Amino acid sequence: MVIAFNKPYGVLSQFTSDGSGNRPLSEFSLPKEVYPIGRLDSDSEGLLLLSDEIGLTDQLLNPKNQHPRRYISEVERVPEQFKLHQLETGIIIESRKTLPCKVTLIDKPEWLWERIPPVRFRKSVPTAWLQLELIEGKNRQVRKMTAHIGHPTLRLIRVKIGNFTIGDLALGTWRKLTSKEIDQLFSKRMR
Repeated sequence: MVIAFNKPYGVLSQFTSDGSGNRPLSEFSLPKEVYPIGRLDSDSEGLLLLSDEIGLTDQLLNPKNQHPRRYISEVERVPEQFKLHQLETGIIIESRKTLPCKVTLIDKPEWLWERIPPVRFRKSVPTAWLQLELIEGKNRQVRKMTAHIGHPTLRLIRVKIGNFTIGDLALGTWRKLTSKEIDQLFSKRMR
């Protein structure tokens, strides 16, 4: 069984409380026998997969298997093209160069839900939206990458793994994937 969960801001990628005030997964009536495949930080949102199949974590998340993940990120200020190119070719974070990725400047998606609480608005600091496709997911990697080029991430949402997208899954809800959707997870080429 594989489950897609649209994780809200302020929710942990674990079933037990960590004492922080962030909500654990146990508050969302998920089946007892599943566990998260990878994680999203409490301040990140979007597609979180859970499963009762132990081997899926390595198959989907190990960079050697090259399974793409797509994120959208709201960042401070509008990055110049050369900075986006730096992200695409890889930058050094904590003594390690990130793998190449695809980065595109996009408009804020019309379908995107409002975040609660909202991102702090500042009149004097414009924001921009980036779409990033990575095949690795180190701890807080997207946030560290955008900060490295001088454009801190204000909001981060994972929207796609392989060719499975979060689609119209409502914030804070989950559902079991069909066998066809599970096959989409393992597609290595994004459409």
